[in-house]
Amino acid sequence: MLTILIISIVVGALTHGKRLPKSSMNTIWLISILYLYLSMWIGTILGNGPAPLWFTDANFIMWKDYTLIPLIFVAANLVIEDRKAVKIVVIITAITLLVIDRSALTESMSRNFSHFDESKRDAGPLGWAGANGLAAFLAQFALFFWGFGQFVKKKAKLLCYGLVALTILATLYTFSRGSYIAVLVGVFLLGVLKDRKLLLAVLAFMFTWQAILPVAVTERVTMTESSNGNLEASAASRIQLWEEAKTSMLHNPLFGTGYGTYQYGNHVDGLKDTHNWYVKVMVETGIIGMALVLALLQQMLAAAYRAFKHTEDPLYRGLGLGLFLAVSACVISNIFGDRWNYPEIIGLLWVLTAAAVRVVGFAKPLEEGAVVINDRSVVTNPYMAYR
Repeated sequence: MLTILIISIVVGALTHGKRLPKSSMNTIWLISILYLYLSMWIGTILGNGPAPLWFTDANFIMWKDYTLIPLIFVAANLVIEDRKAVKIVVIITAITLLVIDRSALTESMSRNFSHFDESKRDAGPLGWAGANGLAAFLAQFALFFWGFGQFVKKKAKLLCYGLVALTILATLYTFSRGSYIAVLVGVFLLGVLKDRKLLLAVLAFMFTWQAILPVAVTERVTMTESSNGNLEASAASRIQLWEEAKTSMLHNPLFGTGYGTYQYGNHVDGLKDTHNWYVKVMVETGIIGMALVLALLQQMLAAAYRAFKHTEDPLYRGLGLGLFLAVSACVISNIFGDRWNYPEIIGLLWVLTAAAVRVVGFAKPLEEGAVVINDRSVVTNPYMAYR
């Protein structure tokens, strides 16, 4: 149903004369989708997976589901045409995040968190994405609204920061170490790009976190090693998976074993995922696939940074800064597992990316030599800027 809905939006927009703005991401996405389909056939030829012949074939279904992500980007690009549409996208994102926060916290608060155990982790409203997927989603959008809130007026700022606090609380009780690191990195970047005071806050937190965080959370963070100094089971199995993946990469460095083929192999503890998306990309699609992935991530960050630095409107600048932080969190989260192939986790991120691409096109750019003062006033005279 979601696929049909997105395709209907694209077809409807095109029949009404809408056209995509020029963007390198459109080209990269097209090449990526075509390469991944070819990669599945490479996997078939190598004997690593079934042929993707029809809609019922497992590999074809995986590829079809993945194409939904660029279609979301295309659909959003076609229908976001003015400032009002950008504002609506941000509001819808906020409402969505609030609903997911409520659901996740309602589930979390019904449990006893005096100590940590795996049974207390839940995917909440994101279902198939798992507890770690929910955590990645929450980390991304906590950082988005933290960055976005830097550029809105007082009442809206309070709403943004309230939503950020609620989302970080929900993130804590997902017990995802990857999401904790993603949030810390995002806050550090926000300190570098906008609010230097946050750098001191991050530094203070690094020395005091065990004293201020709930016991269950600190137990989760410190359980990477057992009392005898050995890695706990989850961390140990990941190391073994990555060692195995390293051997596979060396055997098939350029093209990999074929897109979607990892699930058909025999791996440590019967696992079907590398628990590191970048490792999975290298194993399945090789250097070519990784180059396409890095190009997409670079373009997402570049679109966000342009909206942040090269527009005047506080709405657009907030969108750009928030998106830059959210994409950075996405980059970090994928080190700890596949958070990229789930539209539930990354779909809204691509809608916001489409908005960032559009605002640079229809926003008034800063004049050459212009300086932004206090995030709002713009002057072009260097002497006035100094004053």
